[in-house]
Amino acid sequence: MTSDSFSRVKPPKISDIIMQQLESMILEGSFTPGQKLPPERELAARFEVSRPSLREAIQKLIARGILFSRHGGGTYVADNIGSSFADPLQDLLCAHDEFLYDQLEFRDALEGLSSYYAATRSTEADRAKLTRCFHALVEANQAQDFALEARLDADFHMIIAEAAHNIVLLHTLRSLYAVLARSVSANLQNLFKQPQARQAVMAQHKTLYEAIMAGDGNAARAAAHDHLVFVEDHLLNRQKEETRIQRSLRRNEHQPPH
Repeated sequence: MTSDSFSRVKPPKISDIIMQQLESMILEGSFTPGQKLPPERELAARFEVSRPSLREAIQKLIARGILFSRHGGGTYVADNIGSSFADPLQDLLCAHDEFLYDQLEFRDALEGLSSYYAATRSTEADRAKLTRCFHALVEANQAQDFALEARLDADFHMIIAEAAHNIVLLHTLRSLYAVLARSVSANLQNLFKQPQARQAVMAQHKTLYEAIMAGDGNAARAAAHDHLVFVEDHLLNRQKEETRIQRSLRRNEHQPPH
């Protein structure tokens, strides 16, 4: 290659560098699906670039569907980032309970791994975030706020996935939670109506939290497994009970009155 060839290599545009930085922040979970980006002035100062260069980078990401803007309302990360399952498949999976066990089995493998890595890789900031969520979860449990507890339960597991510091694992779990969101919330609220089961789940979360905070990867993986096995066993028992009720109703409906 001649010296003239080297001279024709163009340096990357500032906007392309900014775009890559924003993409990395989205991938690592610094900006999450649906989250509003900081104001333009703040972002430009953070990246130490001009606002026109930042604006150009944002427009490129909007064109690719990674960001979207609301008139007078700022710029947001697209809601469908990390949703690797198409909507029709998501609806089918949520509509058929028999597939829930496949999803729980998949979660068992992935969350065991994320819990292990969270225990061995989490930073001080990760552990502080997990601690805040755990304490909020304890408070919701004590207040018997079922809806809030179910939401914080999902948040707790996602924070663990973030603390594992594996981008592929994080986004796979995030997409899985998008599929499970409706059914898991309903299942947890049914589970939480049983005081003994609710307290058992809280104890399982405490064991998992303490293992991660102690940096014990094997204990964290075991705690995640025990928790998901407990949830699966509860769902199986509930399904058996509902089958017995439906069978009894059908039998009574078709028998002549005495």
